[in-house]
Amino acid sequence: MFQRIKEDIRIVFERDPAARHTLEVLTTYPGVHAVLFHRLSHACWNLGLKWLARFIAHISRWLTGIEIHPGATLGRRLFIDHGMGVVIGETAEIGDDCTLYHGVTLGGTSWNKGKRHPTLGNNVVIGAGAKVLGPIFVDDNVRIGSNSVVVKNVEKGATMVGLPAHAVGSAEYDRANGRFEAYGHRPTADDPVALAIHGLCQQLQVMNRYNQDLLKQLDAAGVDVAGIQMPEIKTDCIELEPVQQDDL
Repeated sequence: MFQRIKEDIRIVFERDPAARHTLEVLTTYPGVHAVLFHRLSHACWNLGLKWLARFIAHISRWLTGIEIHPGATLGRRLFIDHGMGVVIGETAEIGDDCTLYHGVTLGGTSWNKGKRHPTLGNNVVIGAGAKVLGPIFVDDNVRIGSNSVVVKNVEKGATMVGLPAHAVGSAEYDRANGRFEAYGHRPTADDPVALAIHGLCQQLQVMNRYNQDLLKQLDAAGVDVAGIQMPEIKTDCIELEPVQQDDL
């Protein structure tokens, strides 16, 4: 038991630069308190003391703002940073060395009994406000960005963002080199939507320069281009011409 507590304290120092000393971690970190309470409630749950387990979990939620069902299975060195609003459902399973930020939900999408909550592999980071829903499997080394909503299985090493979440990168987690992406964000993760918009903007700039050069060459060749003007560009909305029946 004491070895597990030491691991819980060590992981805080590894992943939170604000941590200063052991006494501070033990007395002021609700994520650590919630994990300790859960071990007690989970033991009661496995012994068949269901009401007592739920009552301990209820007290833990009241004290920490973190709701963990006593039936959930937590791996070693789970770090819940800040923690307020975290919800972990009854059949959720979390691997080792995972990190959850505030507002994370590991929830279900069905009222049916049985497995209805997510399973997380090892070294998974879930950013603030993200929702992982249903009996899905999130493989090892996955990063889920803040406020993302994940409803499908996630492959190993992927970085997921958006609503619904989509993969934007698959670089391997390199803990040996001390790299840790807080809030499930990788600086190298390129959102395909953002890349497409950036590419369109670049193309418009190139076309604009091309048109200006073309007008200069026509003017130099003696072609009257004085009446040619660029159309007004409206940024607030796009007005489309009505479709005529003959055009269909």
